[in-house]
Amino acid sequence: MRQKPIRKAVLPAAGLGTRFLPASKASPKEMLPLVDKPLIQYVVEEAVACGITDIIIVTGRGKRAIEDHFDVSFELEYALKDKGKDDILRDVRAISDMANFWYVRQPEARGLGHAVACARTMVGDEPFAVLLADDVIHGPKTALAQMMAVYEEFGTSVIGLQRVPEAEVVNYGVIASEPVRDRLHRVTDLVEKPKPADAPSNLSVIGRYILDPAIFKALDGISAGAGGELQLTDALKGMLRGRVIHGLELEGRRYDAGSKLGFLMATVALGLDSPELGPDFRAFLKDLDL
Repeated sequence: MRQKPIRKAVLPAAGLGTRFLPASKASPKEMLPLVDKPLIQYVVEEAVACGITDIIIVTGRGKRAIEDHFDVSFELEYALKDKGKDDILRDVRAISDMANFWYVRQPEARGLGHAVACARTMVGDEPFAVLLADDVIHGPKTALAQMMAVYEEFGTSVIGLQRVPEAEVVNYGVIASEPVRDRLHRVTDLVEKPKPADAPSNLSVIGRYILDPAIFKALDGISAGAGGELQLTDALKGMLRGRVIHGLELEGRRYDAGSKLGFLMATVALGLDSPELGPDFRAFLKDLDL
């Protein structure tokens, strides 16, 4: 059975970026350059490569730079054309041509669940993806492409998973599950940021989701949870009473680019993988006295 196509992706980007202060005081953390592109552009490209045509970015105060980045810049394009820099001009134009970009404001940072709820009107009654720019998942096949294959097979909501050390489950939403096959699970319960002794597993939810629009009704039924915020994990738990959710252990190396160390690690990994920069960067690293 052919599933309803996923045409829309929600990118929450209204957070304060406190882990990157002072760098994020005046510049959104999502616009920090990872090698040669801002962090948020990587997840936009990941979504577009999976056939998504509409990108809904949930922003907040101080995030105007994100809108400007994905907008047309006539002055810049004219200057590049005038100077004969056609290759750069093509790259700049491609940014605004990638998809239809829509923006909705999250008045205050009240958690991931609240951010997703802010996009309700734009999403409408159709399945959609959620991608968190903080999670850079580097591998031969993108995280969303892996999850799309599961959605096409089962037609259910799909959440991205990663096994983490037991001591780190307190930083994540964690699932209980029944195995379907290698790396694929049917979710039976979710707990947000449990203590290690209370965690049902070490399978942690990371920043990729394919969601049934029923999530919005589930979000209506939750109250503030861990950290005093509206947690998407709690709404997903509510959805389990009437719908199936699958969890997929994602292939590829995940970097928490929302932290300074994770961002540095992602920069090194993607820098080494760059056809243009990789060889010289690798030679530089080898010459360092470590």
